[in-house]
Amino acid sequence: MNPMALMQLKGLYNKFEANHPKVPMFFKAAGGSIGEGSIIEISVTDPAGKKMTTNMRVTEQDLELFQQLKSALN
Repeated sequence: MNPMALMQLKGLYNKFEANHPKVPMFFKAAGGSIGEGSIIEISVTDPAGKKMTTNMRVTEQDLELFQQLKSALN
């Protein structure tokens, strides 16, 4: 990965973490429970109240990606 892009990503993550401290705390707490076969569900409610939801079953490759992202952001 381009070192400059990584530094930019880290800066954006730090701002996100400052603006939304509960989200990273949730992922840190839940991260220990996520394993192959876990289901992650995400919901978004737009300003008009319309809700969209999706989910995914975690694979071994997903766990590898999560680990790489965790390493890059720490």
